[in-house]
Amino acid sequence: MKFDTPAGRNPIDNLNVVGKPVDRIEGPLKVTGTATYAYEQHAAAPNAAYGYVVGAGIAKGRIVSIDVTRARAAPGVLAVVTADNAGKLDKGEFYAARALAGPDIDHYHQAVALVVAETFEQARAAAQLVAVRSERSAGAYDLDAARATARAPKQGAFGPPPETSVGQFAEAFERAPVKLDATFSTPDQAHAMMEPHATIAAWDGDKLTLWTSIQQINWGVRDIAKTLGIRKENVHVVSPYIGGGFGGKGTILSDAVLAALGARHAGRPVKVTLQRTLMFNNVTHRPATIQRIRIGAARDGKIVAIGHESWSGNLAGGRPEAATAATRLLYAGRHRMTRLRLAHLDLPEGSAMRAPGEAPGMMALEIAMDEMAEKLALDPVAFRILNDTQVDPEDPRRPFSQRAFVECLRVGAERFGWRERSNVPAGRREGQWLVGMGVAAAIRGAPVTKSAARVRLDRNGVVTVETDMTDIGTGSYTIIAQTAAEMMGLPLDQVNVRLGDSHFPESSGSGGQWGAASATAGVYAACVKLREAVARKLGFDLADAQFERGQVSQGGRSVPLARAAGEGALVAEDTMEYGELDKRYAQQTFGAQFVEVAVDAATGEIRLRRMLAVCAAGRILNPKTARSQVIGGMTMGAGAALMEELVVDKRHGFFVNHDLAGYEVPVHGDIPHQDVVFLDETDPTIAPLKAKGVGELGISGVAAAIANAVYNATGVRVRDYPITLDKLIDRLPA
Repeated sequence: MKFDTPAGRNPIDNLNVVGKPVDRIEGPLKVTGTATYAYEQHAAAPNAAYGYVVGAGIAKGRIVSIDVTRARAAPGVLAVVTADNAGKLDKGEFYAARALAGPDIDHYHQAVALVVAETFEQARAAAQLVAVRSERSAGAYDLDAARATARAPKQGAFGPPPETSVGQFAEAFERAPVKLDATFSTPDQAHAMMEPHATIAAWDGDKLTLWTSIQQINWGVRDIAKTLGIRKENVHVVSPYIGGGFGGKGTILSDAVLAALGARHAGRPVKVTLQRTLMFNNVTHRPATIQRIRIGAARDGKIVAIGHESWSGNLAGGRPEAATAATRLLYAGRHRMTRLRLAHLDLPEGSAMRAPGEAPGMMALEIAMDEMAEKLALDPVAFRILNDTQVDPEDPRRPFSQRAFVECLRVGAERFGWRERSNVPAGRREGQWLVGMGVAAAIRGAPVTKSAARVRLDRNGVVTVETDMTDIGTGSYTIIAQTAAEMMGLPLDQVNVRLGDSHFPESSGSGGQWGAASATAGVYAACVKLREAVARKLGFDLADAQFERGQVSQGGRSVPLARAAGEGALVAEDTMEYGELDKRYAQQTFGAQFVEVAVDAATGEIRLRRMLAVCAAGRILNPKTARSQVIGGMTMGAGAALMEELVVDKRHGFFVNHDLAGYEVPVHGDIPHQDVVFLDETDPTIAPLKAKGVGELGISGVAAAIANAVYNATGVRVRDYPITLDKLIDRLPA
């Protein structure tokens, strides 16, 4: 099926199941411990041996020698894999880092060996016997020092262009009567998901099966085949449950490659999980940025010039952090400029993390907007409303498909009690606490991508959906079940959903905020075909047939849906593909984030008191799972604002705090009451369900809203994240 004209009315609009706050259908499996995650596929891969990864102890250099003699002789050891016996290895198409060092070492904790043994404890003990002699060479580990050598990156498949220009930015900025020129920084951040990167690998002749924790099944098949030099047809990837990804499990990483190599050498299934201390330096992270924002406005508050430059670093072949993405679309302004620069750093690879681009970019942009509002003596909400635009500011001929940004701000301001905010920084005090409110915009793209599904109706009237879509804790199982139930006129308990298997039809996968809209559209397409087959089999005219409560009806005739399957099953499969509506319309999700904080007047300790997100993200397929996604994003935004920072040892080139004791993330005591409001919206230009993603919108803008609230509370402006008390304590009001 091809989607190339805006959607009209269709069976989804009945909203008998879709749009309801349904509990996650896989929830009981997860809370009872019976959901099989990658490392727990014991029945599928019995008698698996254990692999333990040895990471490089230097950040840049070469391996002079590896002596594995003692490790091979250790009790229970089945194999030791190094670059010397691994065979030729390529890289996948998405990540730049190599899974196995040798002879060159590209970054700290890059894998240099895998020890495979009968038990985990034996593998771990033997790994300590691997003697690696390496030679250190000079490396680049300091983004600020590398700024001078940063260059424009190549345009890739993801992210905005390296440079954009509309009008005469430099001249207009200089002429503007009110100007801001400020520099901000965001640190390296870790995904820190609960489930580590984990894989079980098994070979059957030249065929490889991976049970792995991965967001994009199709990318994983492609990349493991390319890395190992085998045919894609010989790869089977299975990933039914994933314990968090946030972009860090987009495709295969070192755990999958090493498990496959270990299984080949051991001659039996091998399971590998990256020990938590390797999770921070071995795999990807959100890279640090340095951002310069310039805004020029007329005295009435209308922006006339806006420029955003961002510097980030990466390994050779890596991508830049696309921090300028939001600035291109969020506010009006005739004269515009964005510029990305990429420096070579010998740190672990920087790559996608929840809302890549928007999340760190808005940490700077939305503070800058607050600073401009203050210069103009305008309320921060009013200033943002004043600079709204209903067309793409870089191409005014291209309208937004939907843009309820102003409504998000107004609804949020009313609901949050914004009128109670002190207009004077440090103007509200409650005992020892300085209290302030902050606001920030939220924006994130609403892409859709090709996605397929297969649906099967059996003689009991049960519909089974199969697609290789993944559920990374986002609720994919549930919204897919709701889609099929709505289309086929069934209660939810008459739908089975099977996900995360490369033998199923290829879906969009989870990532980029495209999963919900794309995967459900693929299920919609398959169900349209199944409805056609049912109508033919039962002798109905599809145009007038009603599918409700397990019956197919037309006129005065009603037949059970199950009868169409006969004694066997009725199967349909289709793919949703897209035309060029995304070129005719700017398709985005919008929101507004409101935060209240209290700051201890003596110590600078920051406490979040209230948080509110107002979101406009098309039809909300399931308000309960969508709300969970948004509050999860808000929580991650709080971490980014107040505590998360991978600290770089700039002498030796590694992230020092590479565990969950040193890398701080929010805990329950850090997070206050969170409220989420979804505006009643549908977007017929996206897909037949008229829905958009929401999982990455929830984090966009949050950190800046907190920073703005801290400023309102204290009068102290912090432009370098995270906002820790040491950056406040010497500057607090007397």
